[in-house]
Amino acid sequence: MSTPHYVTIGQGQLRVWRSGSGPDLLVLPGLIAAASTRADQLARALPGWTVTALDLPGTGGSGGVWADDIAGLARIIAEAASTLGLPPCPLLAFDLAAPLAVALRDSGPNWQPDAILLADSTVAEGWAERGLTPAPLAPRDDGTHLAVLWAHLRDAHVLEPRDARHPAARGAPLPDAAALDAMLRTAAAAPHRYEALWSLCLDAMPRLPGQSGILRFEDLQEAAGVLSVMASGRSDARALPPTQPFADPLRVWHDYADTPQGRVHLRRAGRGRPLLALQSAPGSSKPLLPLLHGLAPGWEIIAPDYLGNGESDKPDRSVDIGMLAEDALAVADALGLDRFDLWGTHTGALVALELTVRHPDRVGRAVLEAPVLIPPDFSADILTHYFPPLVADRWGLHLLQAWNMRRDMFLFWPWYRQERAAARAIGVPDAAVLHDWTMGLLASGAHYDRSYRAAFHYDTRARLPRLTRPALICAGPADMLVEGLAEAERLAPAGTEVTPTPATVWYPGQAPAAVEATIARYAAFLGGDTAADSHRMS
Repeated sequence: MSTPHYVTIGQGQLRVWRSGSGPDLLVLPGLIAAASTRADQLARALPGWTVTALDLPGTGGSGGVWADDIAGLARIIAEAASTLGLPPCPLLAFDLAAPLAVALRDSGPNWQPDAILLADSTVAEGWAERGLTPAPLAPRDDGTHLAVLWAHLRDAHVLEPRDARHPAARGAPLPDAAALDAMLRTAAAAPHRYEALWSLCLDAMPRLPGQSGILRFEDLQEAAGVLSVMASGRSDARALPPTQPFADPLRVWHDYADTPQGRVHLRRAGRGRPLLALQSAPGSSKPLLPLLHGLAPGWEIIAPDYLGNGESDKPDRSVDIGMLAEDALAVADALGLDRFDLWGTHTGALVALELTVRHPDRVGRAVLEAPVLIPPDFSADILTHYFPPLVADRWGLHLLQAWNMRRDMFLFWPWYRQERAAARAIGVPDAAVLHDWTMGLLASGAHYDRSYRAAFHYDTRARLPRLTRPALICAGPADMLVEGLAEAERLAPAGTEVTPTPATVWYPGQAPAAVEATIARYAAFLGGDTAADSHRMS
């Protein structure tokens, strides 16, 4: 399996996927297969090379960087290659990435390939001849833009490039549902940029036939033979440098931490006392961005995606809250954090609670937002009905399932109890926000339910009285778990603060003044005297 890594350049961050061993080969994966899929494919097809496959600008983990023309996009890629420390090396580009590969040759002094190889360029030329472009991909309230994108990607693999009425009888093996799902999530990271990238590359295809010094291949076996000759005399690839933060400490950046259980994706911001921010299940930590922006001036905030969720690894294991707490501690160990504060919401509140109970010597202060305290029969009902299987389907049927599950979570509590009495007052967010929440769920895939189930198996009532560190237990008025505050106040040890807050800051549509006041409440508590805390609680 390929390993993901982020590189920070002037404009933002790009994500790369690395596999194999030997000299360097830079890969532009094209616009119908994810970089992760290409890296895994090439590790098998091109042994003897270290493959570095790039999420193209505007897609996947590179969705935040962009330029409005081919030359500008090539300069971004060149800066990333230079920052990664790649030497001049062969560049292998698939389908519509061909114009980007050619432009890299003229991108300037930062970095240039010493050979250009194009795969599936005749396929891309066929798309250009018939003017193939994706239908509009702007997020829709009903989620059908995801089905449109899936159909575009699947048809690009299945149909003759020059004749959309017939299936292609030749070419690379067709992707399975998991590979299509990986590419959909790559393209859907920033749908408007994927559309623009497709159009820019498609428009540049007719200018390729006159280019000299370019090797073209229609199958990887032929390319492997040529590359085996090129490998002679080249040095093995060096390890990639650590990911660097932005110069602006308040700007959120992406990183990974390697732990014994797997590679954990992180969102990071700020400088100061470290704070682990632990998400609600079942998606990623992306909804916590308002928290990161709000607390970054005073803390170094690290928000991991749980293993099995978001962009973190997906180990095949059963999960409980104790395991998630040990995973969070492993992240702190990997980052060299001897002592840290905690902030957790919903599932994350339970993880923070358990981590504090197990390892009080590592924790300063903890904010526990809306820990799960519901009647046992309600927990049993949720465990029975809340978590239907979510598995990538060859026709993309799972996409509308994920969209409507996420949407109904804003309409009903619990989402499957679709009746008037279960209606929520929080309101459905706009399509763009719901799109991001759905992408987090899809990134978790078939593992989405494991951390979520753990929250409803956890015995909060037995663990809460065992707190020995200063804690703030809170919830906003729109939180479906806010009623648990009354029981939390009865259970929590003396000295624990239990209070409602004006907002749940990671919910969409919260009033800005309420969010600001809630962030200030967190900061006031977390900024308490930790030295006095240690003396008092020891």
